[in-house]
Amino acid sequence: MLATLRGDLQAARDRDPAARSAWEIALCYPGVHAIWAHRASHALWEGGYPFAARVTAALARALTGVDIHPAATLGAGLFIDHATGVVIGETAEVGEDVTLYQGVTLGGTSLEHGKRHPTVGDRVTIGAGAKVLGPVTIGDDSRIGANAVVVKAVPPNSVVVGVPGQVIARSRPRSAGAPPDLEDTLMPDLLGTSLQSLLRRVDQLETALDGSAADHRDARPSEAGVWSGEDFSI
Repeated sequence: MLATLRGDLQAARDRDPAARSAWEIALCYPGVHAIWAHRASHALWEGGYPFAARVTAALARALTGVDIHPAATLGAGLFIDHATGVVIGETAEVGEDVTLYQGVTLGGTSLEHGKRHPTVGDRVTIGAGAKVLGPVTIGDDSRIGANAVVVKAVPPNSVVVGVPGQVIARSRPRSAGAPPDLEDTLMPDLLGTSLQSLLRRVDQLETALDGSAADHRDARPSEAGVWSGEDFSI
């Protein structure tokens, strides 16, 4: 147990550049407090003391803003950054070295008993506000973008963006020893890419019909990716 607690501290130190010492993390990080409280409540649950486990979980929720059912299974090296608003359901399973940001939900979509929450693989990163719903599996080394809503299985080494979440295979798969995948600026813009592809095809069709493409500057962003405000009522 002590080794697991030290591992939780080290995970926070490795993945938060604001962390300055183990004492600071132990005393000031609600995500770490929530994980530690869950480890205690889970031990009570597994030991046959469900009421005491639920009371412990309820106290942890009140103190940290993180709601983790005591029956959920959390792997070693989990880091919950900022923590507020994180919800992890009863039958959720979280692998090793996973990173969750604020507002993440690992929730269910059924009132039936049995497995109804996600299974998250090792070294997965789930961005702020993302929702993973139902008994779906998130493959190892995957990344869920901020505010994505995932309702179907995600293969290993994938990126998911959008609502509902769209799965994108990585062009450069990550190795098991790679550092955590935290670069939000590299998340793909599926809608923008699709619109640009459609506009190019329209140009090609118009050129084929009359020899000259129409001027679509009013319907396109600049080369810097900025849309003209004259085309919108803002």
